[in-house]
Amino acid sequence: MKLASLPQGRDGRLIVVSNDLAWYADADHIVPTMQSLLDSWDRYAPLLEALAIELEHGAIPRKRFHEREAAAPLPRAYQWADGSAYVNHVELVRKARGAELPESFWSDPLMYQGGSDDLRGAREPLVLPDEAWGGDFEAEVVVVTGDVDRGASAEAALDAIRLVGLVNDVSLRNLIPGELAKGFGFVQSKPASHFSPVFVTPNTLGAAFQGGKLNHRLSIDLNSQAFGRLQAGEECTFDFGVLIAHLAKTRRVAAGSIIGSGTVSNRDPDGSPGRPVGEGGRGYACIAEQRMVEQILHGEARTPFLRHGDVVRIEVRDAAGHSVFGAIEQTVVPA
Repeated sequence: MKLASLPQGRDGRLIVVSNDLAWYADADHIVPTMQSLLDSWDRYAPLLEALAIELEHGAIPRKRFHEREAAAPLPRAYQWADGSAYVNHVELVRKARGAELPESFWSDPLMYQGGSDDLRGAREPLVLPDEAWGGDFEAEVVVVTGDVDRGASAEAALDAIRLVGLVNDVSLRNLIPGELAKGFGFVQSKPASHFSPVFVTPNTLGAAFQGGKLNHRLSIDLNSQAFGRLQAGEECTFDFGVLIAHLAKTRRVAAGSIIGSGTVSNRDPDGSPGRPVGEGGRGYACIAEQRMVEQILHGEARTPFLRHGDVVRIEVRDAAGHSVFGAIEQTVVPA
C-alpha cells in the first residue's frame, strides 16, 4: 500500500496511491489524516488495503496523482529523530578534520532530534536565505512507527514500522560548528526537512525491505548530473530496529514518529573513501562527504555547497525502473 497526503489544513488529507504512482483514491471517508491512521493502525489499515486493491483494479473512482501536488506525507509529526546508520559517513567527517572515530560508534548509534512541526513536501523549494551558510542536501531513508514501548528490543521495534520513505535532511554546514561548540546540538543549522511524495508499507516493498534495511539503489542528481548512485542496504551498520530501540531506551515512542537512517554512504569496493559517479564510483548522498574525500585526497575541498538556482533530485527506482516513493526534486531559492 502506498499512501500520501494532499494539502488541507495543518495535517493534510489522506489518499491511497496506485503502485505505479499514476492514480489516487480519496481515503478521508475512512480516516481523514495520516496521523489518525497511525494512531489507530489496526483498525484502519485493513480498510485502506482493500481500497488500494480496488484502486489497482480500477474498481473505484480515481484521479491522476501528481507528485508536485503532494504535501509531506506527515506535514507535522510528533517526533523526527535522525540516526547514524552509515558509520562510513561519520568516519569520513571525523577523518577530514583529523579526528579518530571512537570504537563505540560501531555499536552505539548517534542520533539527534530534529524539528517536526514543519515538515515539507518533495517539490517545495529548498529555501537558503544565505549561500554563506553552506547549504547541503542529505539523502536518507526514513521509517514511520506505531507506538513503541519504553525499553523495546530491536526485534519488537522492527514490528512497529508502519511506513518507509525518503527524506532530504537539509543541513546548513557552516552553522553547524558554532552550534556544536555550545555543547547542545543542532537548531539553526537544521532547517525544515523535505519528504518523498509517497510513503510505502513494508509488505508492499517485500524483499526490498528486509531486516530493517532498504535494499534499493538511492539515486541523487545535482543539476541533472549524477551525484550519487548508492546501495542503501550496504554498509548500513545499524538497521531501523536498532535505531528505534536506541530512541526507545528510556522513553516511549509515539505513533507517528519518524526515524531517519542518517546520510546513506558507501565505500568503494577496494575500501577507499569513495569516488564521484563521474569517475566510476558510487558517489555521495551529500555534498559534505564529497568535500571530505577531496580534503583527504587533495588537501582541500573543491566542490561548492548549494547555490541559488541549483536543483536537487533524490529517488529510488525498483528493478523494473519504476519510482518507488516518487522523487524529491527541489530548486534552491533565496528567502
